[in-house]
Amino acid sequence: MSFFTDMSSEMIYPLLPLFISTTLGASASLIGAIEGAAESTAALVKLGSGWWSDRMRRRKPLVVAGYALASAVRPLIGIAQTASQVLLLRVTDRIGKGIRTAPRDALIAESVDPSIRGRAFGFHRSLDHAGAVVGPVIAFVLLREMGLSLRAVFLWAGIPAAIALLVLVTAVREPRAVAAAPAALVVAKPSLRERFDRRFWIFLGAVLLFTLGNSTDAFLLLRATDLGVPVAWVPLLWAYLHVVKAATGTAGGMLSDRFGRRPLLVCGWLLYAAVYVAFAFATTAWHIWALFAAYGLFYSLTEGAERALVADLVPAADRGSAFGWFHLAIGFGALPASLLFGILWDRSGPSAAFLVGAGLAGGAVILLLGSGVGRARAGTPQQQRAPGLE
Repeated sequence: MSFFTDMSSEMIYPLLPLFISTTLGASASLIGAIEGAAESTAALVKLGSGWWSDRMRRRKPLVVAGYALASAVRPLIGIAQTASQVLLLRVTDRIGKGIRTAPRDALIAESVDPSIRGRAFGFHRSLDHAGAVVGPVIAFVLLREMGLSLRAVFLWAGIPAAIALLVLVTAVREPRAVAAAPAALVVAKPSLRERFDRRFWIFLGAVLLFTLGNSTDAFLLLRATDLGVPVAWVPLLWAYLHVVKAATGTAGGMLSDRFGRRPLLVCGWLLYAAVYVAFAFATTAWHIWALFAAYGLFYSLTEGAERALVADLVPAADRGSAFGWFHLAIGFGALPASLLFGILWDRSGPSAAFLVGAGLAGGAVILLLGSGVGRARAGTPQQQRAPGLE
C-alpha cells in the first residue's frame, strides 16, 4: 500500500516546486508557505485521528478514509491554474495524510513483537521509499522520453494511487487483539500527564526543535537546480535519494532495536546538521548528488527509531493518540520552519538558510543528550514499562 502511494506522490512532489516557481511564477517564500501550511494542517488532523482510533478500537477505517481522500485530490494539481489552487489541493491532500498516519503507525506497532518494532518501522519506511524510487523514474520517462508536460505527469499519478487504495481495502488486516480489546483499555484517561510521562514530552520537545530547522525538501531540489542539475534530471535525483532510503531504512531500524533509539537519533540528527552545512557551501552539481546520498542516510537512521521510540514510551491503549502528538510536534514546526527558510533564502541567500537549519538540529541533539529518553535498548524496563496489548 505504501509502496504504490509513494509511487504516486513522488511522481508529483519533486516537480512541484519547479511547477509552482516556473509555470505559476511563485517565489521561494510562497513555496515555503504552501508546503508549511500543508504539513501543519496534516499534523493537526493526525492528533485527532490518532485519538479517535483509540476510542474506536479500530485503525483501518480511518486509514482507508485518509488514503482515499489523498488519492482523489493529489492528481488534480495537474489542472491547477494558480498558486492558491495548489495550496488548496496540497492542504486537502495533507488532510488525507493526517487522517491515516497516526492510526497506520499504531497498526504497525500492534502487528509486531516489541523487540522488533524498530525493524518493522524501518521496513515500512523502506517500502515507502522504494515506491518513491519508482515514481520519479516514471516521471522522468514521461518527461524526457515521451515529452509530456508537468501537468500531464501529475494526472498520470492517479493510477498508482488507485492501486494503493485497492491493496489497502482488499489485503490489509487489523490484528484481532486490537479490535477485541476491552473497553477499559481505551477510555479516556483523566489527564495527559497520567497517560504520557515526562520522557515522552521531552522527546517531543526535541523533535519539535529539530523540526524547526527541517524545512521542506522542496528547497533541496531548488538548490540542486541552482547549482546546475537539469530540470529533467530532478525526478532521477529524487529517486536516487529514495534508493538510499529504501536500501538502508530496515537496517537503521534494526540498529535501533539492538543499540537503543537515542544513539541512532543523535547520529542521524548530527548527520543532518553536517549535510545542511555542506549544502550551504556546495558549488557544483556533483556536490548535490553526494549530499543527497548522505541525506538519505539521515532518514534511515532516524525514521524507524523515532516511531519505535514513540511506541516504546506509551501504553498500547493510547498508542494512536501518542502518534498523533508525535506527528503534531513535527507539523507544528513545519510551517515556521519552511517560512523561515524561504524568507532567509529570499533575503540572505540559500547559504544562510541552510546554516540556520543546521544550528537548530544541533540544538535538538543537545536537548536529547541532556535527557534520559531512549537511553535503554528495546525490550528493557525503560521502554516496556507500559501495559499493552502485546
